Amino acid sequence: EVQLVESGGGSVQAGGSLRLSCTASGFSLDGYAIGWFRQAPGKAREGVSCYTSYDDSTHYADSVKGRFTLSTDYVKNTLYLQMNDLKPEDTAVYYCAADLLCSSAVMAPMVNGLGAWGKGTLVTVSS
Repeated sequence: EVQLVESGGGSVQAGGSLRLSCTASGFSLDGYAIGWFRQAPGKAREGVSCYTSYDDSTHYADSVKGRFTLSTDYVKNTLYLQMNDLKPEDTAVYYCAADLLCSSAVMAPMVNGLGAWGKGTLVTVSS
């Protein structure tokens, strides 16, 4: 069974940091474009960051550039998102996903792809 499980969310004050983890089972993250999305209350889901081994590139939404860092540990089959200098507008449920379209122009699930999504972890940033 293909499964992704996020952890590491929580409540922090503005300026604080959190590190999200996403562990995969039932498949290997290696070989897929992988990334993080988020959905704030009342808003659409948006891409936060993704990585593709196709050209070994990592992409970030403009709103998180310089503050968030995506990393991977293929031995642990785990994806991370280090989030620094958090702002109240970062408050959202964060999801990890695999088998993505990942470029500077797009972060989105592949049509008819693996369809691998976690259930999300809540990040709340207070001012």
